[in-house]
Amino acid sequence: PLPVPPEESKAEFLGTTATPPPLASLTVIRRVLGLTSGEEKRIEVDLTNQRVYAFEGNRKVYEFIVSTGKWGRTPTGEFRIWAKVKSQKMSGGSGNTYYYLPNVPWVMFFSNNEVAAARGFSLHGTYWHNNFGHPMSHGCVNMKISDAEVLYAWATPVVTDDKAWSIHAAEDNQGTKVVIYGVTPEE
Repeated sequence: PLPVPPEESKAEFLGTTATPPPLASLTVIRRVLGLTSGEEKRIEVDLTNQRVYAFEGNRKVYEFIVSTGKWGRTPTGEFRIWAKVKSQKMSGGSGNTYYYLPNVPWVMFFSNNEVAAARGFSLHGTYWHNNFGHPMSHGCVNMKISDAEVLYAWATPVVTDDKAWSIHAAEDNQGTKVVIYGVTPEE
């Protein structure tokens, strides 16, 4: 597991500053209704409509408005969550697309054979903008913090230790399937 990151109080996104959430707010994972039917969980990311849907079998259990890639493309295809992290620093871009974002909450990293884990694509909570429903990211799937927390608690791998800062998928605790489709709107 990753160590608890240091507390930071300043973030920057596209030349504006934001205040990261305190790490203390990320110490308890709310339990949500889980898999009761024995059917596989899956997350669908609809780029065209800027939505995330969570399914158990064919039953939709959650729907969230999101923001996907604008300054970098959100990859399409079928993926698996390979790690979940309560909070993560993210930085990158350059010039007017630079970002430095400590304490990004409820991060669910996904990958497949074509999109390596090292690329860092994830679904995660977002505190630096409130423009959901419109592309706003460098390739990740930005979610409202409260929505990301619900999805984090629902998705696998299952967090077995509430004090653990991260969990990695394993053969006996596989990550939820993530299916990304559609075309990101030009804005």
